[in-house]
Amino acid sequence: MNRRSFLAAASSATAWAQSGGMARIDVQSHLYCPDILAFMEKRGGSPWAYRKDGERYVEVGKWTRRVLPKHTDVAAKVADMDAAGIAVTLLSINDPGPELFGADGPKVARFAHDFLASVCRSHPGRFHGLATLPLQDMEASLAELDRVVQKYDFRGILLYSNLDGHWPDEPMFRPLFRRAEQMGIPILLHPAYPMIFDATAGYDLWGSIGLMTDSTIALARIILSGILDEHPRLKLVCPHVGGTAPYLIGRMDHQAMVLKRGAERIKRPPSEYLKQIWLDAVSPLPQAIRFGLDFVGPDRMLYASDHPWVDPKLIASCIDKLSLPADQQRQIFADNARKLFRL
Repeated sequence: MNRRSFLAAASSATAWAQSGGMARIDVQSHLYCPDILAFMEKRGGSPWAYRKDGERYVEVGKWTRRVLPKHTDVAAKVADMDAAGIAVTLLSINDPGPELFGADGPKVARFAHDFLASVCRSHPGRFHGLATLPLQDMEASLAELDRVVQKYDFRGILLYSNLDGHWPDEPMFRPLFRRAEQMGIPILLHPAYPMIFDATAGYDLWGSIGLMTDSTIALARIILSGILDEHPRLKLVCPHVGGTAPYLIGRMDHQAMVLKRGAERIKRPPSEYLKQIWLDAVSPLPQAIRFGLDFVGPDRMLYASDHPWVDPKLIASCIDKLSLPADQQRQIFADNARKLFRL
């Protein structure tokens, strides 16, 4: 064992001890890619990055965020993983995704994936990558997916809830679902710059309401489009306890099955499709996690942190507050992710 592997193993052992002997697997965690940030600083419009008063900012549309040192710091992420008892993290870049960069999208995707692969190599056993693809160019996307799975052993795909203003169920994106099913790799549906940004700009509701609404609409469209009938072995994960879908699914059932609105492409009630989707537990409210858990069952709930935006210990503590049986805790914190992502 070389020094790097030894240190990674020691760090993983620390995480195991911090979790009380139950090693945790985090299925949603992010880093900004330094090469993408540098590239964005050379751009003159959205999405772009700039520096002001010694700080760096990323701007996508009307959405401006400050990039803190921790958002690119791998060592800080590993330290937070250890403190929260996280042994393994499924790692992805933070938005903006390659689909927003036009003809430069494939280059941005390579920047992202080569960076994630370097993080995985530097910390063997601690990280596995999720691919974020330039879906404005499907041929390039499928080629890049093949490259990162074969060369870097990436374990899944992060798919944004909207792709430069297009919903992921639209015909141009269907080959991605077919390839993911063929490869047996999960798709994690993640919110992006929300289509209703203007409606949620007041009081900064884009974070609490806008992003969750975007995920909910994207998931509802995937269900009603018939994609899950066309690809019954597709492994789909919706983070943040499914957005608002678990709370609205009864109304969706009634609209589709009783009032016959939107049911033309599905064979079962929408709730039956939702039960075949995995949810992650990123919510700061234990009752919300409990509701999602009761709906999909303990074999389809996954621990995640949404780090660096959320402290990983917060989500873990919310799960702990549910006082679940030990076997269900093991499923949520590690066993489900291990099976789903083949860890």
